[in-house]
Amino acid sequence: MRVIVVGAGILGASAAYHLAAGGAEVVILDPMLEGRATAAGAGIVCPWSSRVTDPDWYRLSGGGARDYPMLVVQLAEDGETDLGYRRVGALCIAGDEGGLDETEARIRARMAEAPEAGALSRLPPAEARALFPPLRPEEPALHLSGAARVDGRLLAAALLRAAQRRGAVAHRDVVVGLLAEGGRVRGARTAGGVFEGDAVLLAAGAWAPPLLAPLGLELAVQPQRGQILHLLLPGQQTRDWPVLLPMSHHYLLAFDDSRVVVGATRELGSGFDHRLTAGGVMQVLRQALDVAPGLAGATLHEMRIGMRPMGPDLKPLLGPVPGVEGLVIGNGLGAGGLTMGPYAGRLLAQHLLRGAAEISLAPYDPRRG
Repeated sequence: MRVIVVGAGILGASAAYHLAAGGAEVVILDPMLEGRATAAGAGIVCPWSSRVTDPDWYRLSGGGARDYPMLVVQLAEDGETDLGYRRVGALCIAGDEGGLDETEARIRARMAEAPEAGALSRLPPAEARALFPPLRPEEPALHLSGAARVDGRLLAAALLRAAQRRGAVAHRDVVVGLLAEGGRVRGARTAGGVFEGDAVLLAAGAWAPPLLAPLGLELAVQPQRGQILHLLLPGQQTRDWPVLLPMSHHYLLAFDDSRVVVGATRELGSGFDHRLTAGGVMQVLRQALDVAPGLAGATLHEMRIGMRPMGPDLKPLLGPVPGVEGLVIGNGLGAGGLTMGPYAGRLLAQHLLRGAAEISLAPYDPRRG
């Protein structure tokens, strides 16, 4: 089976890897444009604390968290270990004891079927601050040991390299159209040539709708700009700091290189505006310093922009398009891309290779709108 994968963000890269591992002939097409959501995403793996109650959303997010350890092992077997992935736990803060009670109840309800969530404990302010030193001193927290963080750029790049080791071929080309005839999509056209296959997996994020319009298909996806800030704390060992998840503020997470990531804005209606804005920077910094005033002396290192593909609701758009043979959609992951994207890619690869995924894709019908 020959599959043309259009888009090499986290979902497309994962699908390409799992397709190649399953024996498919894979061609990957992606121009690596500025503003891809994967490159700017924070990479928090902690669906158990989310306020989102939709069971279909949680099935994918929870499945994504459960899938990560297996994916990390698989990639290590393929020689890829630099993923920025680490199980560091999470601190959930809510501003008051009532908010913590509500958050704890929500997490415990999900833990019964999610042993990967780890242990949950309530920490007094001093213990919470010992784990995340910049935290404001009066803040109690819930500590959830199973949460993890991952670097989206590193993970997507690792998936692509591993896919290519297994025979996939990648082209840094802009796809200008899909090849369709008689109700069947049979390939993609770029400025550099034509690529035909048995199926096309369209995983081009917010850039996908114009590729479907000539086929008379609408995809209810629009870009949502996210501005995310990277801070440096020279001399501080941040490797084991937990993810900080305020229930009403932006998140904070730390990586191995004395770096703390804060964000991100959620600017629906932004279009493809790649500018960093004064208001966006101010919003991210203000909320970060509110919950973690110890970051006031940090160095401003980098600001990233990502265009999240937002669907009509919180659920992704995944699966075949009825009435159009050979076309499979992977899109609409929104702010949850780095939690559920690798798992969604695995599911779409299963669908293409076996004719069915391990869970039903019906709730994620890409025709929704």
